[in-house]
Amino acid sequence: MLEAKAQTAGDLTPELSIVMPCLNEAQTVGICVQKALAYLEMYNVQGEVIVADNGSSDGSQAIAAGLGARVVHVSSRGYGNALRAGIKEARGRFVIMGDSDDSYDFLTLQPFLEELRDGYDLVLGNRFRGGIAPGAMPPLHRFFGNPFLTLIGRTLYRSPSRDFYCGLRGFRRDAVLSLELDAVGMEFALEMIVKASIHHLRITEVPTRLSVDGRGRPSHLRSWRDGWRSLRLFLLLSPRAVFFYPGAAIFLFGLLATLVLFTGNIAVGRIGFAEHSMVMTAAAINIGFESMLFWAFAKVIAIQRGLLL
Repeated sequence: MLEAKAQTAGDLTPELSIVMPCLNEAQTVGICVQKALAYLEMYNVQGEVIVADNGSSDGSQAIAAGLGARVVHVSSRGYGNALRAGIKEARGRFVIMGDSDDSYDFLTLQPFLEELRDGYDLVLGNRFRGGIAPGAMPPLHRFFGNPFLTLIGRTLYRSPSRDFYCGLRGFRRDAVLSLELDAVGMEFALEMIVKASIHHLRITEVPTRLSVDGRGRPSHLRSWRDGWRSLRLFLLLSPRAVFFYPGAAIFLFGLLATLVLFTGNIAVGRIGFAEHSMVMTAAAINIGFESMLFWAFAKVIAIQRGLLL
């Protein structure tokens, strides 16, 4: 019955494409494909299941194809590369993407599709609202990394998301393609939210439960390395955070210190500041001003390249 549904989806233009990145997920990809096909059948959704395989050597491709999924072979390694290829090959108006490690339940996609049908461009899962099973997320990620980096993203980009790192999300295919996402690795998911926020796409969230994955091996993620990559992406796409705010602070400090020194020498404990100290305060003024100029140039270039509006 499920295979027949997949055959029908291949003949008609689907409303929904369910895209799963895959790299050596033989233990779980079959479960995920079966759940996704069962969801389409259960809710009578015209759809397709796509497994974007990133060069698996454990037979994941054959398992997925044998169960009715369409397998897209992606030679360039990386989470972002796999998803970008899968999204490009998708034929549905809407796309829901999720990991193929059975940490997300593909039987529970209806809230995502309903929000997309209501006109939202990007529908994000929120695991903190939906529930996190014991052992499904390391304490470092749950209580520090995810909340801290999500707060930075919300502050810099005014995004409504409260869980930037949830891997289960749905979106209008044409809207996300228009963002021209180019991250090759795990930053792809963050880049999607950041650019969607910059371009004022309609974004909402739905509760999503995170379960312990069934892969039986360590995750591909590396906490500190990936945390730094996340922070780097946030800063690279925010000229204000990199150049303007630090530059303005340094400029104002140098200007205030210079004005104070004009009134006479200043002593802080045994340390004295006199006219020679103005060399440093003048340098601070110059550095701060140059940093703000960099912000102006970076913003112009970002607007020209479509990164900012």
